[in-house]
Amino acid sequence: MTHVEQHQMILALRDAVRKMSRDEEEVFSMFVKRDKDDEDLDVPSQKKLEAMYGKYIVRKAKRVI
Repeated sequence: MTHVEQHQMILALRDAVRKMSRDEEEVFSMFVKRDKDDEDLDVPSQKKLEAMYGKYIVRKAKRVI
């Protein structure tokens, strides 16, 4: 995952913070701090971020007519 993809996921998840559990909020705040410091996430953290993104950001499929 590139730094740009990581940043886009974090920005998208900011709107879903109120839906997260307390533990997920703490993990997400750590992601925000690391993103603010321009740090890349390690592999386990990337997987957690992707899991949170998949759970809270729902993309609707486009209908083809």
